[in-house]
Amino acid sequence: MQKEFWNERYKDSNYAYGESPNVYFAHCIKQLTPGKLLLPADGEGRNGVFAATLNWDVEAFDISEEGRNKALQLAEKHNTTISYTIADFNSVILPSQEYDAVGLIYAHLHDSSRKAIHHKIASSLKKKGHIIIEAFSKANLDFVNKNPKVGGPRDSAMLYDLEEIKADFSDFTWLEAYETTTILNEGEFHCGEGAVVRLFGEKH
Repeated sequence: MQKEFWNERYKDSNYAYGESPNVYFAHCIKQLTPGKLLLPADGEGRNGVFAATLNWDVEAFDISEEGRNKALQLAEKHNTTISYTIADFNSVILPSQEYDAVGLIYAHLHDSSRKAIHHKIASSLKKKGHIIIEAFSKANLDFVNKNPKVGGPRDSAMLYDLEEIKADFSDFTWLEAYETTTILNEGEFHCGEGAVVRLFGEKH
């Protein structure tokens, strides 16, 4: 079901969430020394391609073949390359202490599986590695009900609570961790005022 949904969303020639990187991801990744970056659920590649232009060695995955095709096209447009595999969070095999950074940008997980998957992702980071997270908070339900164009899950079990996310990544020091409202201008499907959590942390 999910694969079909995302393939349908990404099959158009326009980029569903734009070609520019997420603003918070770009703000954080530019502060780090380039190394090996993991980007789960990277969709059409806007964040992975941006990181690659900053000399990061990017490994991305997503369940959507259409997303992968668009990501590789975007990389070619920017004269760079990324590694991109088709996988989902449950089946993907992540090596231990492999990555210098991980970006989880609107990579929403159901609360029944979220904690275990976040632990798997944390284990793939090297010590002193960094994680960057932006996702819709539980408060976004009010915003998306008023303006569907802002996007995000309508199931509260897929929306995030800041303290729960911090607890998922308990072996991190948080450089930033906060909830805020922001004006999103990311293509057709993230457009308008929404409520998000943002976290930028370093693994112990």
